[in-house]
Amino acid sequence: MRVRTQYACSSCGTTSAKWLGRCSGCGEWNTLVEERVGGEAPVYASSRDSVLEMAGVHGALVTGGASDWVLLDAEADASGEPGSNPQHLRRYHTGMVELDRVLGGGLVPDSFVLIGGDPGIGKSTLLLQMARGLREKQPDLKILYVSGEESVDQIRGRAHRLGVVGRKHFFLAAETQLERVFATVKELKPQVLMMDSLQTFSSGFLESAPGSVGQVREIASRLMALAKSAGISVWLVGHVTKEGSIAGPKTVEHMVDTVLYFEAEGGQTYRLLRAVKNRFGSSRELGVFEMDGEGLREVTNPSSLFLSERREPVPGTAISASLEGSRPILVELQALVATSSLAMPRRTSVGLDSARISLISAILEKHMHLPMAECDLFFNVAGGLRLSEPACDLAAAAAIWSSAEERALPADWVYIGELGLTGEIRRVAFPEVRIEEAKKLGFKTMVVPRSALDRCGKISGVRLLSIERIEELPKLYGKG
Repeated sequence: MRVRTQYACSSCGTTSAKWLGRCSGCGEWNTLVEERVGGEAPVYASSRDSVLEMAGVHGALVTGGASDWVLLDAEADASGEPGSNPQHLRRYHTGMVELDRVLGGGLVPDSFVLIGGDPGIGKSTLLLQMARGLREKQPDLKILYVSGEESVDQIRGRAHRLGVVGRKHFFLAAETQLERVFATVKELKPQVLMMDSLQTFSSGFLESAPGSVGQVREIASRLMALAKSAGISVWLVGHVTKEGSIAGPKTVEHMVDTVLYFEAEGGQTYRLLRAVKNRFGSSRELGVFEMDGEGLREVTNPSSLFLSERREPVPGTAISASLEGSRPILVELQALVATSSLAMPRRTSVGLDSARISLISAILEKHMHLPMAECDLFFNVAGGLRLSEPACDLAAAAAIWSSAEERALPADWVYIGELGLTGEIRRVAFPEVRIEEAKKLGFKTMVVPRSALDRCGKISGVRLLSIERIEELPKLYGKG
């Protein structure tokens, strides 16, 4: 029986029998997406029992409309059956410490993970190396890798270069039709399913082309049902738009458990894996990799990438300790202050929010009487790292002051603190963790907020200098 479709507005819900450029209900443009309505349910429906039957998981079909339920107090063992008492979620170790860190400790069996990144950045390589690690840590684990962009021979060739060994538990498929993929899942019964990539797959129950909004939502919703009902860990690769976000409707990101972004700066060999959403761990974790001829290599000390190798201090640089999830990373902040000939001086920032830099510039002009209104300000985070937390404010202010005054700061000092509008230096989270990391890398002096001394005073082997207001900064160097 032919499945009837309609078009619904993603903003207000107004429906139409045909596609319209502008919604007749709310007046928004390009918000109508294709949906399936009426007709018989497809063979591979997204209901729990159909998905379980499709995936080959034992269980009786429920035909009377009843739903499966469990008691809140009934605890499950590692296989998901009531019985023993696991204190934490069961996880598969991926064999990659950086990836396990970003995922919150490993791969959850029934998770749905969406990973996005620029073309050629290494998403497929990451998945294949993860498959290698999963097979090494859990030899009985079955993995199915489905590609809609490459042939089986291409996937096999890359897998062999990366040292992936299947041993009859790693399967490859080149397919774009979702129903065929589900049939393969039913036959092979894998524990991990990798789909590369979202925009290439389509369902036969929609007439729109692969990659359209309707197809993307349909694919994502049925894969989510597969992950949750059949207990399969699903990894889905997504394309990235020019703006750097994953292509397709935002509802896809709301559906999945974890959203990862694989990033790289132009001309750099390192790759950053960020978790922007994670239901099983911190959403601020950062994994660092370096791409070489043998694939992705884990970087256990990311601070070495973002610190300058310069031996002599120069004006306009300062070191800060940023906390990315649970990991402290030391970074070098660079500022260039130059006299401007423009009526409105320029404010350019790379790696730190431009509005934040303008704010710090105004605070320095107000409380330290720097002539920032007459100067251009160019700011950069060395190594291409992007910072978002305010703990780097003090280091940014020190770098700007250093450039404006043409005074080099000591090379072995680290600055930790948030800068308030009234000029006060505020305490930040986990200062002792940041100081311990700086101490490990050989830094001897830490400039911290005075309010943080009670938590950091017991750390030995470093000199702590406290600062309460930004006006006190020159006094730390015997000037002011």
